[in-house]
Amino acid sequence: MARTYNQKKRAEGRQKTRQRIIEAAVELHEAVGEAGATVTAIAERAGVGRLTVYRHFPDDRALLEACTSHYFAAHPPPDPAVWGSTADPEVRLETALAELYAYYHQTEGMFMRAEQDSLANPVLAEVLAPYAYAWARMRDILLVGLLQGDESDALLTATIGHALAFATWRSLVREQQLDDGQAIAVIMVLVRGLRR
Repeated sequence: MARTYNQKKRAEGRQKTRQRIIEAAVELHEAVGEAGATVTAIAERAGVGRLTVYRHFPDDRALLEACTSHYFAAHPPPDPAVWGSTADPEVRLETALAELYAYYHQTEGMFMRAEQDSLANPVLAEVLAPYAYAWARMRDILLVGLLQGDESDALLTATIGHALAFATWRSLVREQQLDDGQAIAVIMVLVRGLRR
């Protein structure tokens, strides 16, 4: 009985240590980027030794997968399935962009770092690939009812994909200094122009 209790306690301790390492890594990824989040820095922030980090995460992929899962569990993107219930495609698009742009306000630091770091780190790019698929799914849901079966369809598809991109939001809101409503209005002008 005591042995089972001790094993359970050790397992709980390992899980808590693993969680501290993940949280430390996520904080560093957001603050200094993936390249700056060295094993030494992660270990110091988590209050463990470097070998402990390696025992839990033997390579970059294991750590990046754990961090990405943790981050998106704590910061889930808007659910595009909810948007699908809105019949009017333009209202659906405006609603979706409002939710997504509010999400970008909350997650800006991490998205900015991830976009920059994934260009230099192919492992990070691979780990983030399933999330890119989620954004493609958002685009596909928003295209329902917008496509017209003519040459404008490719342009509409590209416009909606562009509208959903973090870089587009950042350009319109941070660089052009629009508020979210104005940024959405710009996108809607483009979409309506293509639907004529």
